Amino acid sequence: MFIETEGTPNPATLKFLPGRDVMGMATADFPTADSTARSPLAAAIFALPGVARVFLGGDFITVTKDNEIAWQSLKPQVLGAIMEHFVAGRPVIEGEGADAAEDVLPEDAEVVAQIKELLDTRVRPAVAGDGGDIVFRGFRDGVVRLHMQGACSGCPSSTATLKHGIENMLRHYVPEVIAVEQVAA
Repeated sequence: MFIETEGTPNPATLKFLPGRDVMGMATADFPTADSTARSPLAAAIFALPGVARVFLGGDFITVTKDNEIAWQSLKPQVLGAIMEHFVAGRPVIEGEGADAAEDVLPEDAEVVAQIKELLDTRVRPAVAGDGGDIVFRGFRDGVVRLHMQGACSGCPSSTATLKHGIENMLRHYVPEVIAVEQVAA
């Protein structure tokens, strides 16, 4: 099994591409070791010293390290954990995850559909290319609430991406959008 790695805009994060499906159309973000109960793969990666976050994307795994360890010592360990997981045939996710509720008024359903379409077709593919994801969390009073995951969570350029890229695009195509803000979950 050959696993490629790619850097991301976040220097503390690497993207691992195992050359096979990881989550399909879904994603899963594990911000702490305690949150990995439903993912044997994320738990195995978190068992390594220095791992701060694990994000599972369609065909990639993004790992964020803490400042106490260098990639040159952690990267081979992560590669080994991923390879061992897939070779053993273990599941990536077990059971169903709880989806966070969206804060949307019923009268905003049409606007929200436009926002989600733009996010799915124009934003999420680009963000996935950098090892992350962006999840719609709500729309109220003209403000779109989004949650950044994976490499995007904690990335120094995520605020600029959110404000200058995503907010400007949404305001251009959806006049009801006044602003975009990042939410924790």
